[in-house]
This record gives sequence, C-alpha cells and structure tokens, in this order.
Amino acid sequence: MASKLMEGRRGQDWVNLILAICLFISPWVIGFVGVMAPAWNAWIVGVLLGALALAAISVFAEWEEWVNLVLGLWLIVSPWLLHFTAETHAMATHVVLGVLVVAASAWAVWDVRHPHAHA
Repeated sequence: MASKLMEGRRGQDWVNLILAICLFISPWVIGFVGVMAPAWNAWIVGVLLGALALAAISVFAEWEEWVNLVLGLWLIVSPWLLHFTAETHAMATHVVLGVLVVAASAWAVWDVRHPHAHA
C-alpha cells in the first residue's frame, strides 16, 4: 500500500513538472514573450514549480505540495494583480495552468492526508 501511495504522488509530481515546463515555454509558444509582466511571471513561477517538482520526485515532502498549491493560486490571480488581463492569451495560459497545478497539488495533499482511500 505504501508503494502504491508513493507511485501516485510521484505521478502527481511528474504532472507538476510537465506543467512547469509548459508554463516556462508558454511565452514563446503562446506568443506573449514581448509582454514583460506575464512572460517574467511564467518564467519565474515555471522555474519554481519545476524545482519543487524535481525535489518532490526525489524526496517527497508535504510542504512542497502546499507551496505548489500556493504557486498555482498565484498563477490564477496574477493576471489581475499584475494587470495583464488585456493580454487574453497570457491570461488564459496563467489561469488554466494555475488551475491544473492547484488540482495536482491538492490531489497530492489529499493523498497524504487520506492514505486509507487507497486501500
């Protein structure tokens, strides 16, 4: 049971790593590299998410998932707080990836808090 729980968490951490990579390359792929606030936000948060995902893949700690969750929430609200809602592609990218990061991180935290659910 413990190894199955670890596999699940590792899967969620790999999802977060893929989301971090998508976020980091999104300014080039989606086309908002010339707009400083969303581009830098994507690069900085992408690096942070990627580093946390790699750390969680190697040695899991629940606090990493909580930080990921906060970063995901930041991505969701950052278009309004950093004033780039007019950049619709950048805004949509941040909100969608933020929701996915929050979902993966919340799922990982839920797995830690409810290990009996895997029985």
